[in-house]
Amino acid sequence: MSWKAILSILTCNVVLMSASYTMLIPFLPMYLIQELGVPADHANMWSGVVFSISFVVSAVMGPIWGKLSDKKGRKLMAIRSGAGLAIAYFLCGIVSSPFQLMLARAFQGFAAGLWPAELAIMSAYAPKQKLGFCMGVMQGALTAGGVIGPLLGGILASVFGMRISFFIAAAALGIITIITFIFIKEPPRVEKTPEQILVAQKAEQVNLLKIPMIRRLLECAVVIQMAILILQPILTIYIAELNHSMENVVMLSGIVFSLGGFAGAISSPLWGKYGQAHGFFRTMCITLAISGIVLILQSIPDTLIPFAILQFMCGLFYAGVYPSINSILVKKSPPEQRGRIFGLMFSAQQVGSTIGPLVGGLIGTFIGLKFVFIFAGALMFLTSASMYLKPPIRKINRKKFAN
Repeated sequence: MSWKAILSILTCNVVLMSASYTMLIPFLPMYLIQELGVPADHANMWSGVVFSISFVVSAVMGPIWGKLSDKKGRKLMAIRSGAGLAIAYFLCGIVSSPFQLMLARAFQGFAAGLWPAELAIMSAYAPKQKLGFCMGVMQGALTAGGVIGPLLGGILASVFGMRISFFIAAAALGIITIITFIFIKEPPRVEKTPEQILVAQKAEQVNLLKIPMIRRLLECAVVIQMAILILQPILTIYIAELNHSMENVVMLSGIVFSLGGFAGAISSPLWGKYGQAHGFFRTMCITLAISGIVLILQSIPDTLIPFAILQFMCGLFYAGVYPSINSILVKKSPPEQRGRIFGLMFSAQQVGSTIGPLVGGLIGTFIGLKFVFIFAGALMFLTSASMYLKPPIRKINRKKFAN
């Protein structure tokens, strides 16, 4: 099957997956209050629990599903995750209490793993000279879905109600599952010699976290995800301050947030091409450092328009970080380990997603909103400097696993 056809199908899948997720998450607090009867003064507590439980469970399950994808097949794991997420969204739409919603979100975390499964499939089909482009397009699709989701979710919630939004998201995940089942073939596995089989068996016993390059990149992913998610609890409030009014603040926040997403969707494939030509590690360091600088600069404006321009600029550069990391992992790892590696990367992102909002809320409450941007930007810049000054140069290859 043509890699271009695979890329087209998986790109559509990722847009649907990301949009389904982001069309629901911003409205969870309102769902708790309006549909599940949670008192307004308890909504923040329940929102935090419901929001975090999925990340915690998926962080635990990510490496397990990744390992199974290496053994049982990447397509099977994509189908499993797509079907499981469809069921989870449906359950979220029929719950009648916050505790039931928490359990449904926990099941969502258990079913998670569609994104790393899609990446693993694409990495197996992508030609070496097109790897960066493919990873960039996939990241752009993820970002594009993140832009479409909140806008679509707001419209659906206002017209049909929030429960219907969950059912539509479940249908979208069902469509992804059917498309994967019908059109995607299990990536071909290269026939191995007895010696290569022995190496692969030894590789399965290796603790990937003990390999310096993988460990450093996972640590980098935790910090990056934490730095971006730090902003989530305070972004709407900060935009209201810059606008000097609470009028239309939800709409303005959606527009400003979407600017970074639009920029990322545009620039991700371009960064992928740049990394292919000039090196993915170099691209990662550049985009990470400039993203950090722009985040720090976002603490300076006192009006909304300069802040929005900087948000767009941040999206342009941030979009090059994860395609570069994913491309490095693909280029430096044996094919039989990629499910495990992408599973670990997914878990690292979930850990960062859990920690980030908590840290951002604390800094914004006790120090000030501007310092959230300074802290997040400094984290990203220092991570880039650390990676550049002490690069994870050890390579992962079959000989290493055989030793």
